Amino acid sequence: MKNYWSLKLSKVALLFFAIAPSAVLAQFSNPELKFPNDEKYIYPVRPGQPGSLAGTMGELRTTHFHSGIDIRTDNKIGIPVLASKSGYISRASMSASGYGNVLYISHPDGNTTLYAHLDEFKGPLANYMLKEQYRIKAGEIDLTFHENQFPVKQGEVIALSGNSGSSSGPHLHFDIRDSNNQALNPLRVADFTEVKDNLPPAAEKIALRTLDANSRVNDRFGRFEFYAQRAGSNFVLSKPIFANGVIGVEILSKDKLAANSPFYGGVNYIEMRVDGELIFSQAIEKINLLETRSIYTLMDFKTMRKSGSRFYKLYIADGNELPFYEASPGSGKIKIQKEKESKVEIKLKDSYGNSSTVSFRLQHDPLIKEVPNLEPMKKDIEYDLSENTLVISAKTCSPAEQAIIYGNGGTRTKEADYYNNLRSVYLLDLRKEIPDSVVICGKSIVPKIRATVPSAIEYKFYSNFMDIRFPSNSLYDTLYLSSDYKLKPDNTEAFTIGNTLIPINKPIHISLKPKQEYPVKNNFAVYRETGNGGYAYVGGEFINGRIQFYTREFGTFTILQDTISPTIRPVYVNNYAARFKIRDNLSGISSFSATINGEWLLMHYDSKSATIWSERLDKTQPLKGDFELVVTDIAGNKQTYKQKIP
Repeated sequence: MKNYWSLKLSKVALLFFAIAPSAVLAQFSNPELKFPNDEKYIYPVRPGQPGSLAGTMGELRTTHFHSGIDIRTDNKIGIPVLASKSGYISRASMSASGYGNVLYISHPDGNTTLYAHLDEFKGPLANYMLKEQYRIKAGEIDLTFHENQFPVKQGEVIALSGNSGSSSGPHLHFDIRDSNNQALNPLRVADFTEVKDNLPPAAEKIALRTLDANSRVNDRFGRFEFYAQRAGSNFVLSKPIFANGVIGVEILSKDKLAANSPFYGGVNYIEMRVDGELIFSQAIEKINLLETRSIYTLMDFKTMRKSGSRFYKLYIADGNELPFYEASPGSGKIKIQKEKESKVEIKLKDSYGNSSTVSFRLQHDPLIKEVPNLEPMKKDIEYDLSENTLVISAKTCSPAEQAIIYGNGGTRTKEADYYNNLRSVYLLDLRKEIPDSVVICGKSIVPKIRATVPSAIEYKFYSNFMDIRFPSNSLYDTLYLSSDYKLKPDNTEAFTIGNTLIPINKPIHISLKPKQEYPVKNNFAVYRETGNGGYAYVGGEFINGRIQFYTREFGTFTILQDTISPTIRPVYVNNYAARFKIRDNLSGISSFSATINGEWLLMHYDSKSATIWSERLDKTQPLKGDFELVVTDIAGNKQTYKQKIP
């Protein structure tokens, strides 16, 4: 048995908690457990008193849809958490990441409530969990229970609120899930009178993007943002936007949760009409916890990665199979009508029915070559990829200058699609050709696109430096795969695979073919560059001179050696408790184990603060004698701390 917390496994704890429905389904075969079926859910924190939220169900997070509501606890730890409804505790877990300390209560109606980021459990369960931790000698623990073990009545204190797991501050995360493990909206399922909301959603920005190479917004190709101006409770763009071709609309919108609150929720209900005709309708009422990563097809991933802003796409993008659009009569893509000005109206609605509108006009504008308002170039030439289009911009040396395109064993020329005296823009449809290089005004770009990878079927890519296997449906859309290899001045190898601004749905398998020699047993592993000189541990296994690994992130990968042991800094060590800060400079903490006089001692861990602290099974016994703590990093380096406690 393991005698430590396995921190490597804790990285997937949040996903595991979300997708394990079998452990939390209510059965209620015991007729002695009689709970009223007509009980209404009560607010689980200080019911009857005014409450407020820090997040709502369906809200867009970085990697997933938020599955419940975040109930504020005034930035305090230790607020009593009550069972929202009668039932039995069907599952309890303790983890350094994800939901942290979390309880599941199954109810007679088939639903399950979840209470996460708890500080500690209360009642008979608390002592049971502690004994089990000592029995199996593990801090991380995940247990399921039958209905007779821990029945609870509505309003019973089951825990104290906290900040455990991947919480960004003290609060209670609360879910209601149905028998199919779909997350429901607590603000619509329950009548929580403690939370008042009479504020409609607000729009911050509108973005328009061209959806093919023949489309334009204000005479240009690409994605362009516009600030929305408030007009009472609604929002407008006062001037018409000139456009041509097929256009997609995105919106950056948030729902303020209370007048004096700094917190915002998501906008679950969005409709868009063009000249009165409904062309797009979104309603997020249930979330399939197995498909939450599909959020990358609903929001603009590239913008989120670059600026942190989470825009809703108001059109159904390729690869988007989410069930939120069943009532929508169209895909949301707008075909600009010639010689016509169209009125676009977007209706935003929150879970309480508060609504606001955003309106603007689209004016048809014919394609033109010479565009007056193009920005100056910082570089002589640069390129970007937008959907199926390679966008190349170059300093204008002559309006008539043609791009020389090399590829398929030959060359061809192409004139600029539009230009001014500062910049010339060339658009290449990658569905028709993938260039090896492009030369404009004596300057060249080499996109290094090696293959066109389909999204729906398995695909294998082979090269001199790497082999990649893409399982079926590992991508959301067709991928124009770029790759590169460099040997850096410090003799580290850099394998660049894809673009970090493109999301991956399912893990892909990569086999790197290094040119340098790496002794297999000397703590070498794959790391992904994170910017500013940082690295994220990936892992990998050496097989026949190659190192193989799985990833859900594109980027630049390298092979590094971690030979430095973790650091242990005591905060205090006395007869009451032992508390430490533990850190590692590269691969990260893998495990830790503590003993007192040779007997295993439970250590809790908070990864956010890099803190561990002890808890005795028998709290009447002081810590006394020989204390030892061993901390191991993922590369296998160990650090030991010893102290005799008088």
